[in-house]
Amino acid sequence: MPTLLAINNYYYYRGGAETVFLEHNRMFEAEGWKVIPFAMKHPNNFETPWSKYFVEEIELGAEYSLLGKLNRIPKVVYSFEARRNLSRLLDKASPDVCHAHNVYHHISPSILSLLKRRGIPTVLTLHDLKIACPAYNMVTHDGICERCRGGRLHNVVVHRCIKGSTWLSTVVMVEAILHRLLGSYRRCVNRFVVPSRFYVDKLSEWGMPVSVFRHVPNFVNAASYWPRYDSGNSFVYFGRVSREKGLATLIRAAASARCRLLVAGTGPELEKLRRLVAQLHADVTFLGFLTGETLHETVRCARAVVLPSEWYENAPMSVLEAYALGKPVIGARIGGIPELIREDETGISFTSGDEASLAAALRDMTERSGAQIEEMGRRARQWVETEFSAHVYRERILEIYRELGVKFSNTHTTR
Repeated sequence: MPTLLAINNYYYYRGGAETVFLEHNRMFEAEGWKVIPFAMKHPNNFETPWSKYFVEEIELGAEYSLLGKLNRIPKVVYSFEARRNLSRLLDKASPDVCHAHNVYHHISPSILSLLKRRGIPTVLTLHDLKIACPAYNMVTHDGICERCRGGRLHNVVVHRCIKGSTWLSTVVMVEAILHRLLGSYRRCVNRFVVPSRFYVDKLSEWGMPVSVFRHVPNFVNAASYWPRYDSGNSFVYFGRVSREKGLATLIRAAASARCRLLVAGTGPELEKLRRLVAQLHADVTFLGFLTGETLHETVRCARAVVLPSEWYENAPMSVLEAYALGKPVIGARIGGIPELIREDETGISFTSGDEASLAAALRDMTERSGAQIEEMGRRARQWVETEFSAHVYRERILEIYRELGVKFSNTHTTR
């Protein structure tokens, strides 16, 4: 039985990265692998006998006391606690391969050199641009930002890129500088899994060798999603309510196109957006945070899902989830989103940040017949089932593990 060491900051469903991480683990357990998790302690975590090795929780921007901050700052930069705890875990287990996801700021990249020293092949899935941009998303107060390119990492402090805080930005800058000097990523990670081709290109522009990247799109288990193809009258956005998601542009566009918009999610921009809706008298309803079947039913009743992003999105799970539910997508032409849209087949795209372009896309989708919307939804569902299935994802990941010399039987992996 091969053993997978699976590492991520969180061990519960929190966002798209956690969904990929947990579904990856579940998939390999179903294939007969032993999966050992390593994460932060959190009351929402799933139960596991390995939780005794987990590290204490850290939340950037949380209201800690001065002593609490002083205790946590060093861990953000380089966590000796994570190294100690993982070392104790490795004394009890012998994983054949480690697959890490988001480890930055919390567990920290301090564990990567330990894995290399123990001779454990290590794969890191890149859910964001953290290995290039200290702030992870290449966005600052004035929009898309690549000022740190070429090693000019002081810009993260100059522009207070982390939650608008000078001290948090300084901590993250020090973290980035230290791990570049240590070669934590370049020297200790054997392969990087990248869900979008855009991220491969962008990271190579910033100096990473293309040879270490493997493009593996995200996946959904379509069998867990019941689709509905008939077209509704409203458009839906679901996800985090933050500035880089482009919701202010979407609300203005919806008001211009005179269409109904549902927003499912919470975040720091919520009250500001409520005021904008009142100012524009737009037909927008904020549904709050939705999950599970409640979210799925909201999407099923929609005409289309909208992704108005104004940052370099990677490969948003919301696109694949919309497709699995039988709905077309209106997506911004930015980051990896265009890779997930077959124009006029599974959705349509528009110029990111351009209110007029998005309003035109909303009107376009509104004016299409019910039969056209249904056909787009069916094609979207079919594409998910063939190209973004769990089986396709698993085979691509197994090929990477084989490259690294991991030995396992094919008995469970040919279904």
